[in-house]
Amino acid sequence: MQTDARMYRRYAKARAKKSPLARDMLIAFVMGGLICVLAQWIKNGFLSAGLTEEAAGCTVSVILIGAAVFLTALGVFDRIARRTGAGTLVPITGFANAVASSAIDARSEGFVMGVGAKIFQIAGPVISYGLAAGVIYGLVYWLLSLL
Repeated sequence: MQTDARMYRRYAKARAKKSPLARDMLIAFVMGGLICVLAQWIKNGFLSAGLTEEAAGCTVSVILIGAAVFLTALGVFDRIARRTGAGTLVPITGFANAVASSAIDARSEGFVMGVGAKIFQIAGPVISYGLAAGVIYGLVYWLLSLL
């Protein structure tokens, strides 16, 4: 049995498509950079229009989330992601795509048991880990302030 598994791994490795790793990393880096440059450009526009730093940052976040959801609904985000890889998964756009994709896939199951359940299937762990990290950070901060 062990010989068969080793032979299969060798067979699969010989026939697997080779990934152009350097090219893929460069494309992902450039795409992620372009998204960040676009976000900074939009933020600078809001800052020059008189918004505060915090308000401009929040507004840009909402715009990036909205754009990712809109492009996901049109089926464009997935095509871009296939070509650019992890570059489109700059955290906020990638998370918005993941939530929107699961909601779109589950719409035939209804709004509550389909869309609502699938959205929280993706968002739930992120929210839970975020809250847990916040509590741990708060405790560490509080303990360090006692010193």
